[in-house]
Formats: sequence, C-alpha cells, structure tokens
Amino acid sequence: MSPGLQALLALAPIALGAALLIGFRVSARVAMPLVYVAAVVVAASAWAMPWPRIAAATLQGLFISGDILLIIFGAITLLKALERSGAVAAIQRSFHAISDDRRVQLVIIAWLFGAFIEGAAGFGTPAAIAAPLLVALGFPAPCAVMLGMMIQSTPVTFGAAGTPILVGVQGGLDWNAMTAELAAAGMTRMDYLQRVAEDAALLHAVAGTFVPTAMVMMMTRFYGGRGSWREGLSIVPFTLFGGLAFTLPYVASAFLLGPEFPSLVGSGVGLLLVTAAARRGFLVPRDVWDFAPASRWPAEWHTEVEPRAHPGPTPPVWLAWLPYALVAGLLLLTRLPSLPLGAALRSVRIALPDLFGTGIGAASTPLYLPASVLLLVAALVVPLHRMRLRELGRAFGDSWRVLLGAGFVLVFTVPMVRVYINSANPDLGLASMPLALAEWVATHVGAVWPLFAGSIGALGAFIAGSNTVSNLMFAAFQHGVAEALAQSTVLVVALQSVGAAAGNMVAIHNVVAASATVGLLGQEGATLRKTFIPTLAYLAVIGVLGLLAVRLG
Repeated sequence: MSPGLQALLALAPIALGAALLIGFRVSARVAMPLVYVAAVVVAASAWAMPWPRIAAATLQGLFISGDILLIIFGAITLLKALERSGAVAAIQRSFHAISDDRRVQLVIIAWLFGAFIEGAAGFGTPAAIAAPLLVALGFPAPCAVMLGMMIQSTPVTFGAAGTPILVGVQGGLDWNAMTAELAAAGMTRMDYLQRVAEDAALLHAVAGTFVPTAMVMMMTRFYGGRGSWREGLSIVPFTLFGGLAFTLPYVASAFLLGPEFPSLVGSGVGLLLVTAAARRGFLVPRDVWDFAPASRWPAEWHTEVEPRAHPGPTPPVWLAWLPYALVAGLLLLTRLPSLPLGAALRSVRIALPDLFGTGIGAASTPLYLPASVLLLVAALVVPLHRMRLRELGRAFGDSWRVLLGAGFVLVFTVPMVRVYINSANPDLGLASMPLALAEWVATHVGAVWPLFAGSIGALGAFIAGSNTVSNLMFAAFQHGVAEALAQSTVLVVALQSVGAAAGNMVAIHNVVAASATVGLLGQEGATLRKTFIPTLAYLAVIGVLGLLAVRLG
C-alpha cells in the first residue's frame, strides 16, 4: 500500500466525522457511531488489525469514556447543588459588584478561572466546570460551550501541572536515539524538556495574548443582537490587558520555575490583576454589553441546565464562591508532584493490563479523577450552605438525567479514537493511522515544515482530545523531521505541543463532554464550525512564528 493511499484511508474516518458534524449538521448521536464503524472497517481491512486488538482498543476507549462521564457527572452535580443552596444566585449577585458587562465576565471566568482549572487538572476539566457556571450566570448554553472550548488553548500545554510536557513530550521522544544530540549540546533530558517548555511558552504568549479578544468577538458575532465582530472591539484595551495579565507571568514562570507552573501562575496573577482592574473600571468601556433578554433567545439556546430562581435566602458571596475555591485548591494539591496526595489517590486503580493478549491495557484511577473532587465538594455544600440532604439527592437526580445522553455518544467517540491510535501493524510495516497521515504530510512539505508542525499536533488533539496523547503520538516523529531538515528539534517539538493545545478547541469528545455539562447534546457540529475559526488562526500565528524562528535562527 503506497504512502498516499495510506494517508487517504487514514483520513477517511476523520473526514466522515467532519462532513457529518460540520457539513451536514448531523447530531453526534448519529454521526459518531458511523465514524466508529468507519474506523473499524479501515483498521480491519487496510491495516489488517486483528479483531482481538480492535476489541481491546474499544474496551480501552470505554474505560476512558467512563472517566469522562464521571467528570461530567461531578461538574453538573456541583452546579445543581449550588443552584439549590442559593449559591448560584449569590454568585450572580457578586458580579454586579464587579461588572454587569458580559465581556468582562468572560475574561474573568472563562479565560482566567478556566485557565487556573486547566493548570490544576487539565484533560477537559475547565470546560466541564466553566461552561455550566457561565450558563448559571445567564450566558446562552451554546455560547458557554464555545467559550469553554476556547479556554482549552494557551493554558493547555502546561495543564495538569505540566503533564503534556513532562508526560507527553518526555514519553513521546526516543531518548536512546537522542543520546548523541544531548551530549553534543551538553544537555540532560530535563534540560531539553525545559528548553521545549520555554519555546512553547513564548509561542503561546504571542498567540494567547489575543485569545480573550477573540473570545469576545466570537461571542458578539454569534450571540450578540447585531451579529457583529466589531461589537466586541470597544473592549479591546481591557481584553488585551486580560491577555497580558496571563501571558507575561506565564512566560516568566516557564523560564524560572519550569513546565509545572506557567498556567497556574499566569491565571492566578491574572485573576488578581483583572478582577481588581474591573472593580475600578480600569480600561472597561462605558458601554455595557449584554445578551438579548432570554425570552427572545432562539429555542436552541435554552437547555434544562439553566438555573431556576432560588426562592429562599442565599449564602454570603464569599461562602457561595468557596466550593469553587475548594475545587481549585484540591485539584492543585492532588496534582503537584512534590506532594504525596496524588500518588496515594492513584494507588487505587482498576486495571486490565493485557486485554485479549494484545498488550493493550485499560485502566482507571477513580479517586484521582477530577470527578472525585467535584463530588466531594458537592457533598460539602450541604454543611457549608446548610442545605437539606434531600436537595443534594435531587441534584444527583438532575445530573443523572443529563448524563444519559452524553453516555451514548461517548461510548462510540472514545473507542473510535483508541482504534485509530492502536492501529499500527509492525508485521506489515504499517504505522498507526494518525502517524501514517502525518508522515505523508511531512514528505510533501519539506523545508517549510515549521509552518505546518503545529497542525500535526492539532490533528493529534482533534483525534485524541488530549495534548498529552498528541505529544505521545507525534513528538518522536516531529523530532525526526526536524533532524532530517537540519532544523531546531527543540523548536519543532515545541510547535508540536503548542499546536496540540490549539487542537483541543476542536477535539470531538471534548465538545461532546462540554455540551453534556450544559444539556446541549445534538449541537456539536455547530460548536465545531465556530471553534475551527480560532483554531486555524492560532495555528497560522504559531506557524508563521516557527518559520520566522527557523529562517532568522
């Protein structure tokens, strides 16, 4: 089978998914089972993937689906518990003291609070937490999902305390083959990873500074009364300030502290600066932007997750925000490698290490999942807010009903991804489908590879829904291409990781998960059509920067 035919066949399941979801606007409930079948057919026929291996990859995907569903369940349960305790009403009230402008709320909650959750937990958690919170504050559900997906860009490379670099890049490179390169440069493995982190932070800082502006313009264009891009421009000084308040400490942290802390430090400093600035009206325009009244929204903007009016007393504002502070703090404590808590939680493990004798394993660490923190904090809402226990039970019931729709979609989406990734057939000399596609692209691009390197990372994230997995798949490939072209391997591997972060904005199962948290299943294609815009822009910016760095370096 020629490389061109391999690439074409590898592209087929992805192209089918894109055509159904984006082109024909088919619901993911219909599209993803068809895409799974297409991936299995290509894997079994063209790649001669044995049926036991397909079954093992599918079961591995089902384990991951279960983890995602638990996170969704935890996020919705927390929101529903806060709604029933009156905390959501108090949080809504707290923003009146800061700003009623939805653009300001977007920068604080979606961009900065979401980035902090990404830095602490990663793996799609920001959208699962921020999207329902935005809906609770009065944002239309599809807008909240779109913004939740756009959070997953700049902070992602250093999400979950640096996991995409420390696990993804480190696990994806062939260090034995790099011995001579490291020795010639006088570097250790950790020195190399540190340089990748620094280059990635610089690339992200240029593109990421403009993400809050892009988020506002996307919101005013698709969810404003006038449908205008320009409607968001009056707040550009504030959104640029919000971008710099994150990216400057983010870069400083990458250089001074390493890959674990850029997103945490950037978002933490940014939250303090931007919230204080918004309270004082610094750079905030005089016009206050809001959505049209909810009574005039199209039917598809409404969902069952929208908060109901709370008839009783509400807790103080600080107490209303306390559960979210606990979520952020507990996620951080369980993710820092210097603390023993994460290892203790990971020790509780459900694993099937060698499914059907294929070497493919499936595993879950339920206590380490963000879901455990979300559910624990939801339970703590009862004593903290003096809520009746039966109200928590009703919150669980509400969450379960929302979860049922997401479960069906994810049962096909994630197994499709795992079949795709596990499709390599060494006996026939066939690389896995995503690697075959990437190799064909590299062969036909040549010296301008840095312009396209980020797109390969984005492809991996689009398929796998994870920066870390994309780096595991493609880091060695990117290093090899750079070496063959006599270009900086550090820069090209950094472009891989940055592109993978951008690709998270269009990762299919992340869109499904975020949509499920706000009860919006069935509109995944509409979300993808929107989030492809900032994804392509982000990839274009980092591609040009990479090409300039190679040409000038």
